[in-house]
Amino acid sequence: MAPAIKTASPASTPVKKPLNVGTALPYEARTALHLKGLVPSAVEDFSAQEARAYEQLRNKGTDLEKYIFLSWLRNTNLNLFYRLVLGNLKEIAPIIYTPTVGQACQEFSHIYPFLAPPNSVDGLYIPLNEVDNIDEIIQNYRASIPEGSEPETTVITDGSRILGLGDLGMNGMGIPVGKLQLYVAAAGLDPRRCLPIVLDFGTDNPKYLEDPLYLGIRQKRPEDAEFYAATEKVLNGLTKAFPGIFIQFEDFNTPHAFGLLDQWRDRILCFNDDIQGTGSVILAGFISAIKLAGIPAKDHRILFVGAGSAGVGVAKQLVDYLVIEHKIPEEQAKAMFWFVDSRGVITANRGDTLADHKVYFARHDNGDTQCKNLDEALEYVKPTALIGLSTIYKAFNEHVLTRMNEINQDSRPIIFPLSNPKTKAECTFEEAMRFTNNRVLFASGTAFPEYTIPESGEVRVPGQGNNMYVFPPIGLGAKLAKPTRITDSLIFAVSKSLSNTLNSEEIARGELYPRIERIRETSAQVAAAFIHQAVREGLAQDQFWIDLRVLDEVCKNMWAPAESVSQLIPTKL
Repeated sequence: MAPAIKTASPASTPVKKPLNVGTALPYEARTALHLKGLVPSAVEDFSAQEARAYEQLRNKGTDLEKYIFLSWLRNTNLNLFYRLVLGNLKEIAPIIYTPTVGQACQEFSHIYPFLAPPNSVDGLYIPLNEVDNIDEIIQNYRASIPEGSEPETTVITDGSRILGLGDLGMNGMGIPVGKLQLYVAAAGLDPRRCLPIVLDFGTDNPKYLEDPLYLGIRQKRPEDAEFYAATEKVLNGLTKAFPGIFIQFEDFNTPHAFGLLDQWRDRILCFNDDIQGTGSVILAGFISAIKLAGIPAKDHRILFVGAGSAGVGVAKQLVDYLVIEHKIPEEQAKAMFWFVDSRGVITANRGDTLADHKVYFARHDNGDTQCKNLDEALEYVKPTALIGLSTIYKAFNEHVLTRMNEINQDSRPIIFPLSNPKTKAECTFEEAMRFTNNRVLFASGTAFPEYTIPESGEVRVPGQGNNMYVFPPIGLGAKLAKPTRITDSLIFAVSKSLSNTLNSEEIARGELYPRIERIRETSAQVAAAFIHQAVREGLAQDQFWIDLRVLDEVCKNMWAPAESVSQLIPTKL
């Protein structure tokens, strides 16, 4: 059990200019700031502010309206926003990130003016035709932020593959903004030192090129050579201005996701959440599922539906786990996996040219058999585990789920519909429960409601393979230990640690992930494991962390919203 998290820490120290605390500003401060008579007379505590904000949130008619309200709140009263989020994380996380962020991105150009007061700076928008001026752009950003709040963590996207929604261009900015809110909420990174970035390199989506309100540049995306050259200029500028900044690549199209990671992972402190983060969190859930499935690890047959960057990244981490933890030779472990893409099961002899990232898992043992769809693959493979990253809504239909149950009568079927948002999910938790006679070991990429078994009244909680279990503690560990790079073994340590954070009650209920309400507790444990591994590998550069009780120190360094006005307002104004 992690120690209680104390947060009279670096988070809540006063700044030179008082933060906006709204109606909680004391009388003395109002006098010193010449606000007497300009605001209502009541001086409230934070709980009253939270109650009012929560009331307004609940009164919004749609999730998009809630998203807009919360964005405005974050940009006007940072402390109140995070108090509201942390006090209602299970309810608010699906609004500030998936699934609502998907709709927010689709509508981003239409709602942008209403997300923050005019001229508020909430990240960097870097157009393709301005990459040569990256130093000027960064200097403009520096001039807009308080002294001492230079960014330590950035999430960067080009909007080319947003969730399961495709190319949204500059509108993809909602993803870095949302991810960084989860870094703060889940792992206590300082929100003032988080920087969302969108590379506005155009879009191939005619919907946005023809939208008169679209706010990005109106041109098609560049060819690879120009893309990589422009990205290099941006990353060189960022790392020169902010040495040691932790960079998360997010929602690039599949070839560029792999290309950027391969190009930069040994040069700068970077991480790709779609490849490494998704793989890590699903591995953690899979470790838990294997313990409950009822058959040895070596006997599993794992069928992936969808062969993009996320799917292949997940599978490679599962192979590593089987090799390291279960001592299965790599070739034998690899042979436990089958992939279905738009043309059927991926084989070496099906007659098409495979993308580079698909070659590793292409089957060579199929002879003349070619399965052209999921139904044929089910009968050929007879999988014990079905993992969906296809973005095909209802791909796991009644027939598929029923067959998974029939195939696995001697074990519990593992079914992970991981596509986001909910409109792209392969199935729901209710469907998986109903069509497997409530036997399923389930984890999804998006949030689904609890399910009550009609016959018994028993309430089951769906596992959510949400990346917010892993990328925030990875970011926190990277900030603290300052490793030279993020290795596969660091990511593996994160997965193992997350699988070990389930408490006795969660294990007894057969759950695959800890409850989201414990996210800060589990993030501290996972970040501590990350730091331990960084020290063990000789990657950590901050000697302070090498000799300390890591978990205690991680907890102390997690930012939290202030508990009282005195933490934010200097004693003398």
